[in-house]
Formats: sequence, structure tokens, C-alpha cells
Amino acid sequence: MHDEIIAWRRDLHANPELGYEVPRTASFVADKLRVFGCDQVTEAIGRSGVVGVIHGRNDVSGKVIGLRADMDALPIQETTGLPYASTIEGRMHACGHDGHTAMLLGAAKALAETRNFDGTAVVIFQPAEEGQGGAKAMCDDGLITRWGIERVFALHNEPGLDVGRFATRTGPFGAAVASFKITIDGRSAHAASPHAGVDALLPAANILIALQTIIARNVHPLKSGVISIGSFQGGNPGSTFVGSSELRGLARWFEPEVRDIMARRIVDISEGIASSYGATATVTFRNLYPAVVNHPAETALAVEVACRVMGEDAVDPSHSQLMGSEDFAFMLEQRPGNIALLGNGSTAGLHDPNYDFNDAAIPYGMAYWMRLVETALPLQNS
Repeated sequence: MHDEIIAWRRDLHANPELGYEVPRTASFVADKLRVFGCDQVTEAIGRSGVVGVIHGRNDVSGKVIGLRADMDALPIQETTGLPYASTIEGRMHACGHDGHTAMLLGAAKALAETRNFDGTAVVIFQPAEEGQGGAKAMCDDGLITRWGIERVFALHNEPGLDVGRFATRTGPFGAAVASFKITIDGRSAHAASPHAGVDALLPAANILIALQTIIARNVHPLKSGVISIGSFQGGNPGSTFVGSSELRGLARWFEPEVRDIMARRIVDISEGIASSYGATATVTFRNLYPAVVNHPAETALAVEVACRVMGEDAVDPSHSQLMGSEDFAFMLEQRPGNIALLGNGSTAGLHDPNYDFNDAAIPYGMAYWMRLVETALPLQNS
């Protein structure tokens, strides 16, 4: 099936869609699931998610396992120059969700054909992972309770990890994340009369630098946190002082106490520096995703399955924590489960305009999904 799944993946790659607006991708997935013979296919869960249900050869156990892939792309201009590169300006699959979707589709096809398990496998295709909380939207729409999902699993590709290698860990694995916006209001004036105004760019520039002291001087040195400013906006070239400017960024953490320190200090520093320049600062801090916390029994199962598929030497069961975030965390808050990393080889990094999912990883991901279901839901000897 490798060539067939590659063809699906490259079709998805050439036609990326963003957030919840994934009509082509969702239809592509739903149509495939119906052709495969899934027992139930439901669309528009969490606005645009797709759910497929596959019953095993037996259903004596009554157990249900959920497998999740994400479908959305990113607002990035692709620079790979590949024959199947994005056909849509300013959009690309720069995080490998095309590969995640294709691998789970391949597993769904094989599971629907073989059905070598006792219970039910629910394949979950989620929109809006990239910053919009599609996992939460699907959960809020009854994903977990409607299909009686008891355990839930996910895979994410990892550039820099060799193809055929697998990594995960028990407990906190991915960081929680929040967005923040700092608006600095001064008073515009002609640049030739600086005394008549308050330049909003100057306090903003000092705030940008000072925020980096929070992790260095306010957070315990054995705890983790990241503050990143991604946008600094204000004014136009010309001869007028800027009356207003804006900083936007992200904060990441594992422990809630670190979040509280960062949120408080961002306000303190912004207001204090702005005031010292005669300006004012307004801060909004919005929690986005909780920390990704893998459950012990499900992580042990994931490691066991990966060792069978890839060999013990290719599996890292105690990978270091990652400061990246994943909204699969919302599903892990609802039910025990695990998310693991699948090697993507020596490719460009995630969210890079030159990134591409490595098709050589497909057989490993598909085999993992199949063996996971068959191990978690074993057929009983008659």
C-alpha cells in the first residue's frame, strides 16, 4: 500500500487547507473511509472533523480505542519546489499533517480489511490543530462520549529523528501554551518635536528585551519556560512619532506556577516600562493549550507496540520533554492515552517553508497503528 498512501499524502500536500476550513480534506478522508468499508463515517464533528468506526472481527470485549490524526496546514509560503508542492499561495503542509492523515487512512483501510481485533477502533481526523483548538472542539461536540472511547493515541513526525525510530515518555511531554498581546499607547507628534509626544516604539522595544529576564531571573532554574515575541508592530516610515504600538507573543510552560509567574511579570514589566516613558501598556494573556501529559499504562503499551514494529534499539521510551505544544492535550485530559514521535529523518524543521513529510516514514506509522489496535484489542482464542 506504500505507493497508494504516498499518492494520497502528496495530493493532500498539494491542496492544503487551514484551521476549521478544510472541506476538501475532510471530504477526501470521509470518501476514503466509506470506500474502505468502515462501519460508520461521521462528518462535521467539532465543525469539520471526521470520525470513522471499524468493528473488529469480534466485539466480546466491548472495548473502544481512538486513533487521532490532524488535517490542517499552515499559513506559510512553500519553498520546496517539489512537483507536488502547494498549489495555493501562502499555504502549505509545513507540519506533516498530510503525512499523519495519510498514515491513519492507510491503517484504517487495512484494519477494515483484516479486522484482527476484538472491540472497536475509532479513527479521528481533526481540523484546526494549529492554534485553534480543534481537539477541544471535537471533544466538546461529544467525540469521546458519543463513541465510547476509552483510550486515545496520536503520532507526530519529528525532523531530526531517524526514519524508523520512535520516541515518547510518560508524564508531561509537550508544553502548555498561551498567547499574549501588549498594546502600548503613547502620543503621536512630529519627529522634529519629540518633546510634544510620547514615542510608543521606544517603550515597546525596551519591553521586548526586558521580557527575556523573566525566565532568567523569576523562574526557578530547574523549571522550564519560554517567552517568545513573534510580532512587533507600530507606525509607518515618515516624520511622525508613533502613538501606538503592539507586541504579540507566546508563553510556554509545564507547571502552572511557571505560567502564573510569567503572566504576572509580563504585566508588571510592560506597565512599569511604559509608565517610565510616559506611556501606558495593556496586556491580554490567553491560555491556548494545556500541557501534553502521557498516561503510564498507555505509554507502556505504545512502547511495547513500537518495539515490536521497529525493534527495541529504535525506541526511546524516556525522550526529553518538548517545549512545543499540541492540542491533543485536550483529548488526554478526557481519556488516558499517549502521543509519540515518529522519525522524519534529516529534513527541514517543522513550520519551515522548506519542510516536507518523509514518505519513507509511512510504513512505520501505518504498521504502528495496526499493531496498536491488535495489541490493545486482542482476539480471544476460541
